[in-house]
Amino acid sequence: MYLSTTTAELRQSLANYQILDVRDAEDFQKGHIPKAQNIPVHELGERFTELDPEADYAIICYAGGRSEQASIFLSGKGYQVTNVMGGMGAWQGDLEN
Repeated sequence: MYLSTTTAELRQSLANYQILDVRDAEDFQKGHIPKAQNIPVHELGERFTELDPEADYAIICYAGGRSEQASIFLSGKGYQVTNVMGGMGAWQGDLEN
């Protein structure tokens, strides 16, 4: 089971999460939440062991569909994850590229 949050709620509690951006690398490089880690959703099955199993992750994509898929997958593997509804399309915080 995974939790969900909005981008506004995430901005207020950003320090509580590791950010995992599951968009493609090109989209990630155009702008992402500072300190976010990028593992595209199509690579997650091969690369999820790169994640810290003790951390709490906020999973984000552009609109929320891919992050929901990633949240389902990672929660099934025992990770603590929160899906960010609205994704980067709704993000109004700082960006890094």
